Amino acid sequence: MANHIKAQQDILKKLQIDALHPMQEEAIATIESSRNTIILSPTGTGKTLAFLLPVINTLNPENPEIQALIVVPTRELAIQIEQVARNMGTGFKVNAVYGGRPMSKDKIEIKHKPAILIGTPGRILDHMDSERFSTATIKTLILDEFDKSLEIGFEEEMSAILSELPNLNKRILTSATQGVKIPKFVRLDDPKIINYLDKKKSSRLEIKTVLSPSKDKLDSLLSLILHLGNKPGIIFCNLKDSIAVVSSFLEKSNISHGCFSGGMEQKDRERALIKFRNGSSQILLATDLAARGIDIPELKFIIHYELPLHAEEFTHRNGRTARVNEKGTAYILKWKNQKLPDFITDVTEANISTPTKREPQFWQTLFISGGRKDKISKGDIAGLFFKQGNISKEQLGVIELKQDCAFVAVPITLAQELANTLNNSRLKKKKVRISVL
Repeated sequence: MANHIKAQQDILKKLQIDALHPMQEEAIATIESSRNTIILSPTGTGKTLAFLLPVINTLNPENPEIQALIVVPTRELAIQIEQVARNMGTGFKVNAVYGGRPMSKDKIEIKHKPAILIGTPGRILDHMDSERFSTATIKTLILDEFDKSLEIGFEEEMSAILSELPNLNKRILTSATQGVKIPKFVRLDDPKIINYLDKKKSSRLEIKTVLSPSKDKLDSLLSLILHLGNKPGIIFCNLKDSIAVVSSFLEKSNISHGCFSGGMEQKDRERALIKFRNGSSQILLATDLAARGIDIPELKFIIHYELPLHAEEFTHRNGRTARVNEKGTAYILKWKNQKLPDFITDVTEANISTPTKREPQFWQTLFISGGRKDKISKGDIAGLFFKQGNISKEQLGVIELKQDCAFVAVPITLAQELANTLNNSRLKKKKVRISVL
């Protein structure tokens, strides 16, 4: 036990986390002492760490096979959990598999079996059907955002996955939504439930309406964005066609933004998130796909350009702001004659005053054609930009390092010049291409 506590402290130090939240403390204790656990807690409260810490303690370093399986409904969530698990620096191999990327990539990565495998239902089942790993050694199953992964559409795949896991002794289900029916095939007998959904103070989230004089709400949207200044936020739409219309309008209005929807290629979605995280895009235009399961920082506001049809989606969208102990505002862009659905209550009208001056975009993203597999580190990249790019620490923004590439935020005024100067430089033993994204 003392070793576990010491290991946990080391992990938190690596993640730069001072202390765990009460939900995480309770979840860890419950998972360690129970066979079946359900964690219900709002988006952004640290559920990933709440299940990863106790799962790490169950792993046997002598076992060369997969010991824990994490099933998630979206690729973005798979990538996010993989990143958190790797940042923990435990020494255990972790891999994520998901649709939208070549199967050959998966095969190479899981040839040397990870201790923890993360993935979307369809892709996990593909690997199981092809017998690429033993399922007999998997003792722990985590269904993250189970309200999505167990819904109709995934049910057949999930049932097939569960039927291939004969030796499970621990099941952990997490969700930010209450009252979801759990199918019998999950075999979740007598689960211990940790429920923190009612402990989030609703007073920290303000819901405000912005009245638009016409059904075409684009001018009102622009006034709101200008009023909010340069703070980052998400604008939610219901359809990818709506995103295309709003994106075209924002482009003409010189508002830096990225788009994020299910109709986009996985690579383009990932790059939109990278640019949003590092400040190259101020706004993310998104469908409900971005309401959860993506790795972005705390936001001060979100905007409902179009309202969702159900209360659940409304809650998840709003969960992108006012997280944990922070305050945030959800703005509803509303045509003056539009009636709000019954699930929206405690609304006040926003007082919008459009400023005359707006700060120009500061950051732009550079792409580097080398990554972790080339033994390149963030320090190597920073060194290249400082020494050969001749920039200061203040001029080097966020560096995101992937397996086969990297992304760096630099001032927009220097981006093209840096790309020209540093293109075809050597990082470790690799000659890398550097270009403006």
